[in-house]
Amino acid sequence: MKKVILRIEHLKKSFGNKEVIKNFDLDVYEGEFLTLLGSSGCGKTTILRAIAGLDSVSDGHIYIDGKDVTMLDPKYREVNTIFQNYALFPLMTVEENIGFGLKMKKVNKQEIKKRVQEMLELVHLQGYEKRKPKELSGGEQQRVSIARGLINNPKVLLLDEPLSALDQKLRKSMQLELKQLQKKLGITFIYVTHSQDEALTMSDRIVLLKDGVIQQVDTPVKIYEHPNSLYTAQFLGDSNLFQGIVTRVEDNYTWVKVDDATLKIVSHGWCVGDALNILLRPENIKIILKEKKENTLQGTIVDRVYDGASTNLTIRVNKKKINVMYLGNDKLYSRGQSVYITWDIEDTIVLKREAYE
Repeated sequence: MKKVILRIEHLKKSFGNKEVIKNFDLDVYEGEFLTLLGSSGCGKTTILRAIAGLDSVSDGHIYIDGKDVTMLDPKYREVNTIFQNYALFPLMTVEENIGFGLKMKKVNKQEIKKRVQEMLELVHLQGYEKRKPKELSGGEQQRVSIARGLINNPKVLLLDEPLSALDQKLRKSMQLELKQLQKKLGITFIYVTHSQDEALTMSDRIVLLKDGVIQQVDTPVKIYEHPNSLYTAQFLGDSNLFQGIVTRVEDNYTWVKVDDATLKIVSHGWCVGDALNILLRPENIKIILKEKKENTLQGTIVDRVYDGASTNLTIRVNKKKINVMYLGNDKLYSRGQSVYITWDIEDTIVLKREAYE
């Protein structure tokens, strides 16, 4: 059984009369890379700062390795935080920045030097010891910040959108490096981001937040392929939404009336008359030139965009625009062309439609 290294119970946080975190509960496991994901203002950074002890909580408890740290000073919590702006000391060298935490703990100079060298090797910055932050690139500054956060061997490392200031190519590279580093060290990472790409690429589990409330907690694969709500499905990745009513149910399959078409889905306890949301990911839709018996819609290509790795088509089906994505640059398809689209039944995401949608 996995060890719980961080437990948050009934956490609430208000600023004035505004409650931004609402009865938040979460267990984080030892050695896990967990991401708090959500749009700006959803409460993810507030939760991170509460774990670090940088902000007080209005109610609830925070436990680290079984110890209640809710009222404990940040320096006694055995966590370190890496901030978006790196927060390096501009007048200190790289080695002084990395070793600062050990110096504050009054570790002897030889031990500090030894551990700083180990960190420099870990983040591939050997030979940069005497440089100042202004002499480093953004990626190098980020590595110094990570090394400084890791040198005290925290039980939990907190990362608040640490890659957001980097350009896209460097950000992609750092995503992989961070993930590899976390697995190598076995330290629990709690990572805050609004980027679904970062969350899906790096996480063992994702916590999706909205207005201070957890929407879903799951692995990247499950949260993407089996979202529990329309909000989750539309936040993570692109999707084409159809809304319809169940008209027929058999043992294994259900038929749903959508506009002028009837779509076939796998039965999961649906009943005739149920209002459903049917979602199709663009990458799961296939283009065919001849109509087939089931789950086929005819449309016209109205736009075609090639981005290097894939081609994205916009296909008008009746009054609806459907997005389709496929790898490469297949010039078989062009604007104005009439085509059929289809998909595998197993790739359909089906959710019950709520009254307020």
